[in-house]
Parts: sequence; C-alpha cells; structure tokens
Amino acid sequence: MKLKYLFCLILLTLVFYSCRNEPLAKHKEGYVTVEGGKIWYRILGNGKKTPLLMMHGGPGGTHRSFYQLEPLSQDRQLILFDQLGSGKSGFHKDTALLKVEKFVAQVQALRQALELKEVYLHGHSWGTALALETYLAHPEGVKAIVFNSPYFSTAIWEADADTLITYLPDSIQKAIETGEREGVFTSKGYQQANRVFMKNYGVRKERPSNPWDTVKAKRNDFIYNYMWGPTEFTATGSLKSYDRFENLKDIKVPALFLTGEFDEARPSTVRRFHNQVRGSEFVVIEGAGHGTMHDNREQNIEAIRSFLNRIDDQEPNLTED
Repeated sequence: MKLKYLFCLILLTLVFYSCRNEPLAKHKEGYVTVEGGKIWYRILGNGKKTPLLMMHGGPGGTHRSFYQLEPLSQDRQLILFDQLGSGKSGFHKDTALLKVEKFVAQVQALRQALELKEVYLHGHSWGTALALETYLAHPEGVKAIVFNSPYFSTAIWEADADTLITYLPDSIQKAIETGEREGVFTSKGYQQANRVFMKNYGVRKERPSNPWDTVKAKRNDFIYNYMWGPTEFTATGSLKSYDRFENLKDIKVPALFLTGEFDEARPSTVRRFHNQVRGSEFVVIEGAGHGTMHDNREQNIEAIRSFLNRIDDQEPNLTED
C-alpha cells in the first residue's frame, strides 16, 4: 500500500512539473562580487543557443519584468540580474557608485563570472543605454543587441515627453507645468499627473503574473532620483546631460529596435535611432506602452525570438560600404 501511495505521489509530481514552461532544475541563481557589493543573477533555461543577457530599466529598477519573456529560455539561457543597489542585489546609496562606467563594470564582471564568451545583449529603457555602453566598452563576443523601448539621450527623451504631455487633458498638463515651474514634485496634483502619464505611456494594461516572480525585489528610488529625477518626464539627475545618439553609428553587430505603439520612447524617435544603425531592424509592438512585455507579451516575445533565431541561423553581412 505504501509503495502504491509513493508511486502515485511521484507520478503527480512529474505531471505537475511537466505542465510548467520550464522545470525547476533548469533555473539557477547566485551572486557575483563587484565594486561596492554583490549583484544577484538568475539563469532561466539551459538551451544551447547563444545566451541572452538582460539589462533592466530605471536606473534603480529590477529584473522582475523580464520574467514575462521567459518563453525565450526554451532554446537559450535567459540571464537576469539586478544592478547593484536594487532588487536582490546589495542595497546602497553611495553616489560614487552611481556612474555609468560602474554599471558597465558590473555587466562585465557578470560576463566573466559566467564565462559568457558569446552573448546577445538585451536592454529595456535605461537598460538600453547600459547595453550600448557595454558594447562600446567591451564589444568582444557581443553577437547582437536588442534595444527595447530605448533611451540614448536625455534631451531627446524629454522632448518626446513634452510632446506626449500635450495629448493629455488640460488639467494634467497644468499640474505638470505648475510642479516643474515651482520645483514641487510631491503635490497631489503632480503625482496624479504622473499616474495619468504612466497609464497612457507606461504600462497600459494590468501586469500579468508569472509563476517565477515570487520573491519581492524592490526598486531603489534613491538611485532613480539621483541619476534621473522625480518622474519619467522630468530629468534633474546626473544623467541630465547624457547623450549617446551619435554613437549609435558605431554599432557593427545586428540590432533590433523595439518600441510600443504608445511608448514614451516614441515610435518616430525609435525609428530615428534605427536609421542610425546600418542593417538594423525596427518593430512596433501593437497596443503597448513602455511596458511592452506586459501590454503585448506575445508580440514582444515573437519579435525577439525571430530576430535572434535569424542571427543563430546565419552570419549577418556587415561588411563596410
């Protein structure tokens, strides 16, 4: 009787795990020591194709949105990590560590620790700037880059935000104008305006759940405010003068530019970025705001998967003119 019970238990366990996208055994995590502390990483899947290294937004954001792209791990490793100071990595408020080159060093430390000799880079929002900076500093072994809802220039980003604000109700525009003129970003009116902006151009739909997103990983608002500012449309931090637009011409590997139909990284601007990179591809995710992986998960996944599979299947022709 005991053997029969044990057999049934094992059978139920196997059935349970076979219904999941990926077995637990195919996921592992750990820490890598960097200047100022340790960064946490997690590897989804164990496919043999070139791994995809994911760089989250913020600054001060976390890896959690990337769980929505987990189906990509069916044939390649999907490597998530939290930049130092946020999420499951070591928390800090040391402004000496909040420099672009320090974040690049974290990526490089992770690549070395995981022996990622060949890799695809994927960035979202601020993570696209980090992906670009990583490629410019350490291009060796980078086979391609996915720029998802990209940010490469604060001036361009703010100009887009100013345009998008004009489409919002007059009361919201007035609240934003008053807050920025007076430098008061904590008023109820300004905060409500921020919520309206994000509902229109950030994540437009309810965020879907994911069985792997089970441990709370908090963003670091100090980092966000120090490096960027109080809201997506108001930059006051250390990135105020950041601009790498011209450096897009230095990209010599295949690149995919993705943006949402209603993204704060406006499609017209992202197409302009795409035009800077010879041979790159451009896709607009339908119905999506900045959170493309939440608003239209299926199209976001398919766009990335088909792009990477084409790179896997053939060597791109990137000869000079």
